[in-house]
Amino acid sequence: MAFMKKFLVGVFNIPWYPVAIGAYPVLALLSANVGQIQLSAGMRSLLVSVAFGGTLYFVFWLFLRQVYKSAFLTGLSLALFFTFGHAYIAIDTKYPDANYTLWLAVGWVALFVAGLVWVVRSKATFAASTLTFNTVALALLVMSVGQIMLEGEPRGVRALGADNAPVQDDLTVPQNPPDVYYIILDSYAREDFLATVYNYDNSEFIKALKERGFYVAACGQSNYVRTEISLASSLNMMYIQELDDEFAPESTARRTLWNSLKHSAVRHNFEVMGYETVNFATGFAWNELEDADHFLTPPPFTSGLTEFEGLFLRTTLARYAQDWGWVDPDAVMGQSFRDRFNNVFDSMDEVANLPGPQFSYIHLISPHPPFVFDAEGNPNYPPDFWNEQREYPYDDYRRGYIGQLTFLNTKVLDAIDTILAESDTPPIIVIQGDHGAWMQPKDRRMWIFNAYYLPEHEDELYATITPVNTFRLIFNSYFGGNYEMLEDVSYFSPVPNLYDFSEIPNTCGK
Repeated sequence: MAFMKKFLVGVFNIPWYPVAIGAYPVLALLSANVGQIQLSAGMRSLLVSVAFGGTLYFVFWLFLRQVYKSAFLTGLSLALFFTFGHAYIAIDTKYPDANYTLWLAVGWVALFVAGLVWVVRSKATFAASTLTFNTVALALLVMSVGQIMLEGEPRGVRALGADNAPVQDDLTVPQNPPDVYYIILDSYAREDFLATVYNYDNSEFIKALKERGFYVAACGQSNYVRTEISLASSLNMMYIQELDDEFAPESTARRTLWNSLKHSAVRHNFEVMGYETVNFATGFAWNELEDADHFLTPPPFTSGLTEFEGLFLRTTLARYAQDWGWVDPDAVMGQSFRDRFNNVFDSMDEVANLPGPQFSYIHLISPHPPFVFDAEGNPNYPPDFWNEQREYPYDDYRRGYIGQLTFLNTKVLDAIDTILAESDTPPIIVIQGDHGAWMQPKDRRMWIFNAYYLPEHEDELYATITPVNTFRLIFNSYFGGNYEMLEDVSYFSPVPNLYDFSEIPNTCGK
């Protein structure tokens, strides 16, 4: 016991707190966003932050040749660097029209200079403060890591993410089981919307699909207007309100929602039948099946900034560089979106040639913003329109949306041709929007593109079919399922009330 006490005292008197201060901002931001992003998205930031702290310490030590003073100045510098963006955001929120950027930077520099002069001129060694700083730093790390571990998705607890998921373990596997592709084109609106609202003729794309044997639902409408709810519903073949008791109007719970998407009834049914699951990285952890048999992602550390890294930079002194036009995180972040987009289509031949039956769940964040491609597939620099909370010029949004959709159409047709050419058994292909375009009235936001390639079962489809019935029909038609087809209903819910639903009628053709 005495030895352990002596050891701990010795460890805590070594000035390692600058390393912890370098790591803490990244871990704290990860803990605040756990469940929405993969932890791996923050690893590069973590390494860079720790390396930055180590470099600063070495520089101060070269000039001062004093361990404890160098550690203190490193800690001070890191604290100022990592808190600048938070101060910026706080002031901007309260005084959005104030011209404060330069003065805030001057104030931070003044604090650093004052601290530097004080430490250099001080006769104190700063050794006595090391124990305190180490203890505080360790406590901060423990809190962040603890929150990440507590909030992280439990693995292997249960096969399904929701209690009421309608699984059927007695489905029949055909002699030559077809591969199944569920392709979500995020925010893809249906043909009549594009024509009447955006003045865009999408008939050539529709015609090309029909020539390949697709049925395109003319009155396609989503069941929900929010991606996570819409996909959780379609992948569990149920309306969210009935899927789990947590999804009540007053609830804000999202963990069960995300788990029900990741561990859905559809996925369960296919895996019980011996299908392998294929999934692609989207950049959104709640929608990624990292435990799939084949999880395909672009090579690490080769793309541009991740969404997390862009957010992290904005909380640091690098925010100042952005405001002055020295760096543009949005432009760099756009490359990550392009890489994930290209990864899907570049991998299609590989996926189509996988042995054995496979269920591919492919979610493309397109034509959904950010608009990283123009109509010819050239990169947009910088991409714009990152989230729905920003105020966008309507015409700019429409132009960006149509450009990205036009390029997406060409890639989708190429992918379909690859799948059809490489499939020994005619596959099942579903291409759907999860919701419609932004900046529209409630009803139009439900108008989705909805296309099906169901060989020998096209006659079972109908113009108003909604995603909640997609896999009910597929399991019944191909795998001997006995699912009852549900009434096709659409529900709108406002931000932030996820489950406060109001019914939206389908007026298509009326």
